[in-house]
Amino acid sequence: MSGIQRLSTEALPESVVSAVRELCDLTYDSPTAPYFDAIGPGEHLLDWEQGVLVSHLMWVTRWLQMGDDAPLRTAYVEMVATAAAFQGQGRATALLQYFPSQLEHFDLAALCPATARLYSRLGWQFWRGPLGVRTETGLLPTPEEQVMVLPLPRSPRLNLTLPLSVEWRPGEVW
Repeated sequence: MSGIQRLSTEALPESVVSAVRELCDLTYDSPTAPYFDAIGPGEHLLDWEQGVLVSHLMWVTRWLQMGDDAPLRTAYVEMVATAAAFQGQGRATALLQYFPSQLEHFDLAALCPATARLYSRLGWQFWRGPLGVRTETGLLPTPEEQVMVLPLPRSPRLNLTLPLSVEWRPGEVW
């Protein structure tokens, strides 16, 4: 098998779950199983080379709110990883370029970048306004975080200087 494949978390065979976790563990130099458990199920783009997983991208549905506007259904990108032997060959770029074509029912794409260069050259923009998390007790500022967004065909006009908030989740909020 070669090329890009899309599978939901529920449809991943155990062998692919193991391959994804191994790839992400090596890329992030840390066990990622607890992180996957915290973010829950999502959609995965898998890049295969002769039956070997060489690159991965996942997204989950989040609800980002710009100012006081209605929350936007957001494809929130997680766990972009490429095997060391395939880095610098455009594998993550290919996944990120393919990714928007899978988002017809989303209003926005977003992520918390580990490195901005890859994303910015593909049209992702930093949110410049204040960031926060919506909790049961109100809005909590998250000034230490950085978020990048990618407008989609369904995106409203974005004002990147307005406050942007996300619903609370366990683990990493953004």
